[in-house]
Amino acid sequence: MRVLIVWASRHGATTEVAETVAEELMNAGMEVTLSEASAVTSIAEYDGLVLGSAVYMTQWVDDMRRFATTFHDELQNKNLWAFSVGLSGVPKGNVQDPVRVGPVLLKINPREHKTFAGRLRPRELSLRERSIARLGGAVEGDFRDWDEIRAWARSVAEDMRSLEPGG
Repeated sequence: MRVLIVWASRHGATTEVAETVAEELMNAGMEVTLSEASAVTSIAEYDGLVLGSAVYMTQWVDDMRRFATTFHDELQNKNLWAFSVGLSGVPKGNVQDPVRVGPVLLKINPREHKTFAGRLRPRELSLRERSIARLGGAVEGDFRDWDEIRAWARSVAEDMRSLEPGG
């Protein structure tokens, strides 16, 4: 299966998650292409897509929202999985509001959507972002659970295999 992993990230944490998902899919025998959302010009040649976005102020970042709008019609005919990376609910252990990007997800209708805890490094943020993080009570640190991310990617690979002819 030819898979396109599309991501949108502001400070690199989601990029690293996308790279880890790609690694697991390649280990499972998938032909994987990685691309930032803003760089994608076509999705026609792919059998499946994995979309991943950072979440700020309860929404996927602009580049991913634009991607979902631009390719809306084509996405309806693709096998699609999605993930979000954000700090909602951290450090309690669970991301509290997994449907906070609901409007975009309802439009693209992925087979599955997973929310992962993210990373916060205040020194990488703009003054506005730092202010919002402080007001929201965000805690500095890297809360990504790499075992959880890898396990999810392996489950996506299994789902992809089940969709292949003879799978």
